[in-house]
Amino acid sequence: MTRALDVLLRFDRAGPPLRAQLEDQLRDAVRGGRLGPGAALPSSRALARELGVSRGVVVEAYAQLAAEGYLVARQGAPTRVSEAASPGPGAAPSPAGERPPRFDCRTGRPDVSLFPRDAWLASLRRALRDAPDARLDYGDPRGAPELRAALARYLGRVRGVACDPERVVVTSGMAQGMALFARALTAGGARRIAMEDPSSAPGRGQLAANGLEIVPIPVDEDGLQTARLPGAAAGERAAAPGERGPAASERGAVASERRAASQGARIEPVDAVMTTPAHQFPLGVVLAPRRRAALLDWAAATGAVVLEDDYDAEYRYDRQPVGAVQGLAPERVVYAGSTSKTLAPGLRLGWLVVPEGLLEPITAAKESDDLGTPVVEQLALADFLERGRLDRHLRRTRAVYRARRDALVAALERRLPQCEPTGVAAGLHLVVRLPAGTDERQTLEAARSRGLGLAGISEHRIEPGPPALLLGYGRLPEPSIEPAVEALADSLRA
Repeated sequence: MTRALDVLLRFDRAGPPLRAQLEDQLRDAVRGGRLGPGAALPSSRALARELGVSRGVVVEAYAQLAAEGYLVARQGAPTRVSEAASPGPGAAPSPAGERPPRFDCRTGRPDVSLFPRDAWLASLRRALRDAPDARLDYGDPRGAPELRAALARYLGRVRGVACDPERVVVTSGMAQGMALFARALTAGGARRIAMEDPSSAPGRGQLAANGLEIVPIPVDEDGLQTARLPGAAAGERAAAPGERGPAASERGAVASERRAASQGARIEPVDAVMTTPAHQFPLGVVLAPRRRAALLDWAAATGAVVLEDDYDAEYRYDRQPVGAVQGLAPERVVYAGSTSKTLAPGLRLGWLVVPEGLLEPITAAKESDDLGTPVVEQLALADFLERGRLDRHLRRTRAVYRARRDALVAALERRLPQCEPTGVAAGLHLVVRLPAGTDERQTLEAARSRGLGLAGISEHRIEPGPPALLLGYGRLPEPSIEPAVEALADSLRA
């Protein structure tokens, strides 16, 4: 194989970095079927010697391709071509537009090469073996009872969710969950939803496409500025001992709303608010305790519904994550989660925990959509949860992602000390503030031209704000972090 790769691979010593050339050529060889599924690659030392390059070039290329899913690396075994990545002999290469970036710093993307295939396969086999025949028929559109019960136990234990299995609706990921929520609200006459600004642009698009008008509410270091919610002009409760009081921006917002009300201006109400309290996307802050209380007080006073997106709360690296807001007011909060960050986006498994008043319309919307989420995968996830497999997987991946985050922060401190990372030690991305006056759009263009896949915070804002970059590290293996930050530094200099 070493000699065969020597024939396949050709370097232009005056061209792009050798590591990038090696990654591109191996990727193309897998896509084109020249490296077949399961093919064992030579050791990094042997290939480096044959190609006349440093071993670090091969190590970093293998690590990057493993993170992208093209290769599978297991301790004590040869690095092999993934069975899933190769299209097989004779297949056409993928279009160039589908090629992942050299440094994949995109947000919300876990390392799918860490997916616990053997454990998941065992759960799938048990699910098929043990499922009663009735489970393979049309069933409850809310989902398989086994999974709803397993989720109720898991979410109650891990996230403090007040969870009755009868109130759980299994969805095909978070995207469908938001669509069902929006359709249930609009069916009842709701028209407007408040959202954090900045917040997930695709999430806003999903809610807007299903009939809800988006009302932006600013976010600061304490999370959603609850004093700016329409109808919250009476202000928040006083800060408890040891807590910070409302920021000046909030006090100004309260005063402004009071003036508008006294002058007869009409403040349009909203019917709901969507928030990410455990780890705000994208700023990475946590909703302060007094604001949690203020949010629920506001919802109770106005009759509005809170949609809590708990998208990656399992990944907190310096302490236990705060519990779900839903546990404090189950009849005012719709709790939403999925396996997209913890296991793999491709599973398309998510859930809503729904107040009694919304259960019927959300269930009807789910039934109208697809009659129910694929049941075999539901039963596999139930088995996976009940056997503690997800807990074990999270312990393993937390260690991996924490090491990557620490390495990224350290590399930024060395190479870009003027760019300050913000947010708590959690999740799968960092927010990096750019120096005042930096053109975020030009920086993004320069970075992307150097092989960095990343986003700017303006792409998730409704109202303009200071420039910043979002650096995901879920799919950024440790050997790639230093060269990725070096490429980012070059982009800023350019």
